[in-house]
Amino acid sequence: MMRSASPLLIGLSAVMVAIQDDMPLVLVTRRGSEDALPFGPFHPDKHRTFDLSLRGWVREQTGFELGYVEQLYTFGDRDRETPEATLAGAPPDSRVISVGYLALTPEARPAEAGFEARWQNWYRYFPWEDHRNGRPTMIDAQIAPRLFTWAAGKEMRLERAKIAFGLDGARWAEERVLDRYELLYEAGLVAECARDANLAEADVTLGEAMASDHRRILATAISRLRGKIKYRPVVFELMPDRFTLSALQRTVEAILGLGLHTQNFRRALDKTGLVKGTGAMETGTGGRPAELYRFCRDQAISTGAPGLSTPRRSAD
Repeated sequence: MMRSASPLLIGLSAVMVAIQDDMPLVLVTRRGSEDALPFGPFHPDKHRTFDLSLRGWVREQTGFELGYVEQLYTFGDRDRETPEATLAGAPPDSRVISVGYLALTPEARPAEAGFEARWQNWYRYFPWEDHRNGRPTMIDAQIAPRLFTWAAGKEMRLERAKIAFGLDGARWAEERVLDRYELLYEAGLVAECARDANLAEADVTLGEAMASDHRRILATAISRLRGKIKYRPVVFELMPDRFTLSALQRTVEAILGLGLHTQNFRRALDKTGLVKGTGAMETGTGGRPAELYRFCRDQAISTGAPGLSTPRRSAD
């Protein structure tokens, strides 16, 4: 007699990103004692599309209306090497398929009264990813020694660790955010690993944990955004209508977690035709007035404009 299949549930999660004070922020709620992305189950009998369902859950949990949205990835893994996707109230034997989305907004507007949603710096969850002021000391002081111990005698593990974290002379690749998080999970160096294995605690916990597989979804979103700003002008979804070139550069740096070479960045930007000066000047900042620019959206759409060049300020 065939064994009955486990119930299959679909959960939808939104990574809503904004930039404020040169910091990349993500909108989170609370799920028990952990931060969580806005999320909810997809009900085929109630929801006509995933998109409408997602927008409804975000509105219900945070009070925000989503603008720009794109699907990230569908997570359906069931193994010990990746975080487990869960839904509150789901039957214990159910299989959860987790679908993540990326949403961008130009303003980190505070949540309305009655909602627990708040904006958090995404480097709170991935402190090893911010290299704007140099390579974080925790990589060589905490992460590398533990990864080398975990990889001892296993050449493939060792090579993965070197490539992911730029060890032993390997170049830091800013887009490998998901690779790095999954490697730390597999090595037992993040709290979600101990939680999913029903252990009291991990030997070391790096970055703040998130509910379910939400830190994995957030890592996927950061990876996607870091890559996409180089081939599509999506960064302007995070900018106000008028902005200085310095503000644009700082936004790109905040996303990449890297410092950029200003002259090379601006020379490359000039060639794209993506921005145009307004003739107005920014004042009241205490420094030298800077011209305000705008994004040439119509031209970008009609020409299929590329993203931005991201020349590093110095080698990491």
